[in-house]
Amino acid sequence: MEDKKTFDSVKSYNDFNNHPTLHPLVSVLDFSKADLRHGYKMSFGIYTIILKEVKCGDLAYGKNTYDYQEGTLIFIGPGQIIDVSNKTEVYQPVGIGLTFHPDLVLGTPLAKQIGECGFFSYNLSEALHLSTEERLTILDLLSKIENELKHPVDKHSKKLITANISLFLDYCERFYDRQFITRQHVNSGILARFEELMNGYFYSEKPYSEGLPSVGYFADQLNLSANYFGDVVKKETGKSPQEFIQNKLIDIAKDKIFDSEKSVKEIAFELGFKYPQHFNRLFKKKVGITPKEFRAGN
Repeated sequence: MEDKKTFDSVKSYNDFNNHPTLHPLVSVLDFSKADLRHGYKMSFGIYTIILKEVKCGDLAYGKNTYDYQEGTLIFIGPGQIIDVSNKTEVYQPVGIGLTFHPDLVLGTPLAKQIGECGFFSYNLSEALHLSTEERLTILDLLSKIENELKHPVDKHSKKLITANISLFLDYCERFYDRQFITRQHVNSGILARFEELMNGYFYSEKPYSEGLPSVGYFADQLNLSANYFGDVVKKETGKSPQEFIQNKLIDIAKDKIFDSEKSVKEIAFELGFKYPQHFNRLFKKKVGITPKEFRAGN
């Protein structure tokens, strides 16, 4: 029988880690208080951010496994399932975590901010690697949240707690931007591979049989989460992956319209459009004229 833990409340996660529950909707945890444990498959219904201080377990999410090293920050959103894969050995968890229930952010500015934080849907292999200075900043922010949790709950509690979590996430956005910059050589390889995959797709029979490719399709081919893939492309080029796909499609469409005797309708189907009028609309939006007008002018 599979050993699986489900955490739908802050208290359930606190109990699992031998940590007191000071607030029903949010907690800052010290994992060193937890018992020795082996691997588990864990399902989360809460937001959880974990700062690992030492190696303690290989975690798997999707197709990727991540071997934690010191100063790694990961983000787990509601609905994610994490598999701690070293199930034959016991280990002592070490590190600090921030966990909060989705109900905490209802009616606060934090709700919109979290919706814009793509890193809660990143794969584990896309974790945030902190510098020594960044790690100290994160620890200071967690300490501020923890201190507020120790204060008796009053009418200011929710506002102050969510404001501190918001500041925490602001710093995480900054640190991820730094990580994207310091890994530009890796990101350049992602963009080159993306270009190859688009060419391979559109110059095959796949568009006709499978339709237009999604951003998720290319992210999966690159073994990246869709959000991380989108952020890499956007930060490197200023354009979204969807814009890249559409631009590639239009470039190929121009070649087909110019060199082929096929009808615009046939070309639309070859490119993966289910309805030719959708192709005509996109072409005019991108080029400024219809496919027929483009053919007539060339």
